Amino acid sequence: MIDASSILKNCVDIVLQSGEIIREHWELPSNVRHKGSIDLVTQTDLAVEAFLKEKLADLVPGACFLAEESSSDDEAPDELCWIIDPVDGTTNFVHRIPQVGTSVALWHNGRVELGIVNVPMLHRCYWSARGHGAFCNGKPIAVSGVDCLNDALVGTGFPYDIATRLPEILERLALVLPMAQGVRRIGAASIDLAYVASGKLDIFYESGLKPWDFAAGMLLVEEAGGRVSNLNGDPLHFGEPLLASNGRLHALAVDLLSPTT
Repeated sequence: MIDASSILKNCVDIVLQSGEIIREHWELPSNVRHKGSIDLVTQTDLAVEAFLKEKLADLVPGACFLAEESSSDDEAPDELCWIIDPVDGTTNFVHRIPQVGTSVALWHNGRVELGIVNVPMLHRCYWSARGHGAFCNGKPIAVSGVDCLNDALVGTGFPYDIATRLPEILERLALVLPMAQGVRRIGAASIDLAYVASGKLDIFYESGLKPWDFAAGMLLVEEAGGRVSNLNGDPLHFGEPLLASNGRLHALAVDLLSPTT
């Protein structure tokens, strides 16, 4: 059994150092290639991932890696594993929109034990270790107290295969828009989840997410007092549409969104 809290500080320091790579590259021309029609990767993604893998391998010897730019398998790991998205929000990065995050989670025995989401261009770093609460820049964070959908600010995202999922996406938006205070599309699921954990968003939902998109943020939400599930309210498995909330709104959000599954 690994004690995630004992390595949290060193892990946070490593992720903060990786943020310097993003800041250094911010003003440089982006060398962009396409993984799909709208799925981008830059030299910054590759550089941050390489840095993290080198440093985290020393921090937890023997742990495997499930990382966006070097993994084809997105199944739940069977062993001790780092789950990494080096630049969540690559399209934001290419367009110099500052909602760009680095997501690092440590998976062990079927669950996330440690999660960090760093947003270097906004100087915000969110972290949690299971059973020890959630923090932003060292200060405790908590989900919102909103308990009415009409007062809820909802986050969502659009999958890279949006062309094949358009009816499902529009159906959900049509249900949410009239019921919520507003809907936001930030463009980086790890940041959406950090915003739920810190009370900026009240609900977040999205389909088509990969483990590296949500692993760290899921723990943040749970440790901040919120809840994460699939759209039916059942425990989330990799590959399922995700629903995160402040907890108070979860049943209402399930009632609203579950008919679309």
